[in-house]
Amino acid sequence: MAIVALNDQDGVLRSISDLPPTHYTVRIKSFSLLTKNNIEKYYSGEFEAGGYKWKLVICPDGKNVKEYISVYIAMAETTSLRPGWEVFATFKLFLLDQNKDNFLTVEGKCRRFHGMKLEWGFDKFIHNKAFSDAVNGYLVEDSCVFGAEVFIHKETSKGKSECLSMIKEAITYKHTWKVEEFWKLDQLSQESRAFNGGDYKWKILMYPNGKGNGTGTHLSLYVALAEPASVSPGSKVLVEFTLRVLDLINGRHISGKVTRWFGASDPESGWSRYITLDYLYLPKNGLLTKDSCSVEAEITIHGVANVV
Repeated sequence: MAIVALNDQDGVLRSISDLPPTHYTVRIKSFSLLTKNNIEKYYSGEFEAGGYKWKLVICPDGKNVKEYISVYIAMAETTSLRPGWEVFATFKLFLLDQNKDNFLTVEGKCRRFHGMKLEWGFDKFIHNKAFSDAVNGYLVEDSCVFGAEVFIHKETSKGKSECLSMIKEAITYKHTWKVEEFWKLDQLSQESRAFNGGDYKWKILMYPNGKGNGTGTHLSLYVALAEPASVSPGSKVLVEFTLRVLDLINGRHISGKVTRWFGASDPESGWSRYITLDYLYLPKNGLLTKDSCSVEAEITIHGVANVV
């Protein structure tokens, strides 16, 4: 084996080696057709190194730079890794000199791969002129060979992490619940049928004789997740909701609006003192007519925070 250091710029070591890459090679025939066919990135097949799966990534027209070929290594499969995983690895990328039957190798410092950074490599792997010059032997009859070696230093897990996704164009979902035979209701609680709001099901909760500090004096109203288990443990949903008791005579509806987080451990929100029972019972107010009332809910999901 012959290894000759060429330079060490910005922590990148370029050298010549007689030994081929131990983990993976990619031979590309008609290399120029990648550019002609607008292939900005070529991803190799998967290969295994250090107990992980990887891909070699080749950008024939460079990435973030001009007049260079860019080459990277990327983790190919991470779903089986523990939450908060991090993999520390060094790698060598290879380019075959077909004239001398040896390899240009490019090696950088140890890199940290994680869920938000699956790809590391070299924007300036090799200049186009050096690559295309027949004297160097890298491109012969429009064919070339790239390779890779990956060496794992350690894997760590930071425990749980969270990803908040805000929704740019949030959609409002509306549901109206007509509550009939109000005077015959169980005074403890009533609930509407489940209705859809985004990726979740919701329901309206009513306490005709109040709940908590509204017991005996107020109507209590809440919005609740109909299936709390649909939100994974530790995750939460940011919801703006309006509850409205409809005034069917005067059109002066009683409304409450608020933004709250909902989750498996906090599945409902609303008002224990939504409206006084005295006001609700007055016929002229139009809220309770012919022994029935109507409650309207509007649900708008503005974001989801998932534990990953």
